[in-house]
Amino acid sequence: MVTESNLTAISIESWFIPFDIFNVICLIFVIILAIAFLFLIIIDKTCRTVPMMLVANSCLTELIFASDLLWISVFALENDLQQIEYQDSLCIFRGYMTYAAGSLQSYSYLLQAIYRYVVVVYPARLTYQSARFQIFLICLTWICGIIYPIPIVLTGQINYLTNSQICQMRDHLSFLSIFNICYIYIIPVGSIILIYFQMIRYVKQISKRVTTGNTLFRAQRELKMIRRIIRLVSILLSLGVPYVIFILMTFLNSAPKYYLRIGYIFSNLSLLFVMIALFQNTDPVKTSLMKKMNWRPNAIVPVAK
Repeated sequence: MVTESNLTAISIESWFIPFDIFNVICLIFVIILAIAFLFLIIIDKTCRTVPMMLVANSCLTELIFASDLLWISVFALENDLQQIEYQDSLCIFRGYMTYAAGSLQSYSYLLQAIYRYVVVVYPARLTYQSARFQIFLICLTWICGIIYPIPIVLTGQINYLTNSQICQMRDHLSFLSIFNICYIYIIPVGSIILIYFQMIRYVKQISKRVTTGNTLFRAQRELKMIRRIIRLVSILLSLGVPYVIFILMTFLNSAPKYYLRIGYIFSNLSLLFVMIALFQNTDPVKTSLMKKMNWRPNAIVPVAK
């Protein structure tokens, strides 16, 4: 229960409310797109394949991440409108979900890249390409993603930051800060880029050897798919650059006062662009949507007697 003793009046900047509203609208669009994306995958039989299962996993992680960020944005908007400083009982949980969902998002794209690599380089190892094995990997990433932020919570690292109206770990030069950056960004993104260059090298090698045109075509097709994953990750990284710069500035105690608010604006915008790009890059879903949009009931034409 909220009492007056829990509340502290604060002064807010004029740009807080407009940007809070922008964040809410942006994330609502992301959630709508993610739900529509998953709905198309579920109802269309042509989308029931292993690659599409991995795409659906990425879409689900985007949905969870966007839902958590929307919850954070709505909470910040409410506090800013009332010009109060207030930490509710679920603030720490939202901070935990931010770290968990962020890691799930990154590793879902890594799973897609690994699958494409295995299909081309190790086509005979059907076990690694099976739906059962991919489900095992998906479950493994989810278990790791859920467990990974628990030590951060238990050690009391997630705190209510009044300037940004969110609960998050304070960014400063420490083992946990460096570990977070490595686990959420450097390891999965670096692995995806490494797989991409390995695929380029493999395609060049088989193109020089005497091989069937079908094998080369398949390798080039999977390389194209990995290139699309790279583009998605590039969107996340490019729009996440301001946030990363601010984090590095906190190591030197020179970050702006409201750096988290600014960083979250770019992060939320990146989710919207990623969902649009994910739809644009996923041909089965795009084809399914086009069929649904062009569908017309058969006209009943009266037969002349």
